[in-house]
Amino acid sequence: MIYSTVTAALLWPRAGAIRYDAPAAANRPGRHGAWQRPLERRRLRQAPLLVAVDPGTLAETPRPHAPAIVVPIAVEPSPPTGAPRDIAAITYAANPEKKGLDRVLAAWTRARSDDEQLVVAGAELRIDVPGVRVAGRLNPEAYRALLRRARVFVTAPRREDYGVAQLEALADGCVLVTNTAPGPYAALPLARALDARLVVDRDDPGPGLARALRIALDAPPPDYAERAAAALAPFRRDAVDAVVREELLPRLLSSGR
Repeated sequence: MIYSTVTAALLWPRAGAIRYDAPAAANRPGRHGAWQRPLERRRLRQAPLLVAVDPGTLAETPRPHAPAIVVPIAVEPSPPTGAPRDIAAITYAANPEKKGLDRVLAAWTRARSDDEQLVVAGAELRIDVPGVRVAGRLNPEAYRALLRRARVFVTAPRREDYGVAQLEALADGCVLVTNTAPGPYAALPLARALDARLVVDRDDPGPGLARALRIALDAPPPDYAERAAAALAPFRRDAVDAVVREELLPRLLSSGR
C-alpha cells in the first residue's frame, strides 16, 4: 500500500509507504495542527518506506524517520504549437497568497513597458492592473498552450512545496523569474544554474523581481531553453520510470516481506 500524502496516512488502517511533497509540520504549521504533529512524526517513523518528491522534502522531514527514496514528479514538454511567443509573461496563481501574486503584480507594474502583457492563469480573479489579463482556470492543454506563447514565467512564492508549474514552464521554453522560498522547491536550483540574475532573494521581491523581469524580457541568455531542457532530464518520464523500476519497486517489494 502507498499513501499519496502524509495526511492520508494519518488514519491508516495498516502501515504503508508514504508518497509526499512536504511534511504537514512544514507546509501547514500552527496550533491548529497540534494533534497532527505527534501522529505525523509517528507515521513517518512507522512507514516501511518514504517516497519523497525531492531531496528538500527529506531535509524538512522530522528525524528519525523511515528509510526513504526520492522519486521526482515527472514533467514532460507539451507538443509544440508553432505559435509565436506573443505573451511577454505569465504566472500561475491557483493559490494567490502562497504563490505571491501580489508581489508579481507589484513587480510587473514597475517593470512593464509599452504594450507588454502579463497573463494570470489558474484562478478566477478580478485584477484591475494595466497590462494584466486574467485567463482563469484552464484545462491542462490550454494552459500549456499559453506557456508555449509566453516568453517569461514569473512567480514569487512565499513557500514552494515542489513547483510543478515552474518545471512545466521551463519544459515549454519559458525563461523563469522567481524569488527564493522555503520548501523543497525543485525548480529553484535549476533556475539559479540557468541564470542567477533571474533569482532574487525572498526579502527583495519588489524592485529585485522587477529588475529580473526586465533582464528576462530584454536580455535572456540565448541558449536558455536548450540548457533548461537538458537540466530537466532527471524529471522526464523515462528517467522517473527508471527510478521506479530500478529503485522504488525493489524497495517496496522488500519492505513488504
